[in-house]
Amino acid sequence: MSSRRGSASKLTEDEVNDLIFKLQASLPHESNSTSNKKRSASKILERTCIYIKKLQKEVDDLSDVLSKRLASGDINAADAELIATLLQL
Repeated sequence: MSSRRGSASKLTEDEVNDLIFKLQASLPHESNSTSNKKRSASKILERTCIYIKKLQKEVDDLSDVLSKRLASGDINAADAELIATLLQL
């Protein structure tokens, strides 16, 4: 599919279905489901958006905690350097 980037052609239905299937597999509780239930594409996209927003909030919260720990000095130098590097990513 990377060859299609930048081109004016549209994705085929099979390509869209494959991408939806990959999104569904990356969602918690969807990828390890014992039943192979078919979900609607719109529901999978909706759940994916919710999950991404949740992950973004978790990253923001962890960044805040790490920043506060760094500022408080309640961390050793090696860990502080590693955390500072990660926060810059």
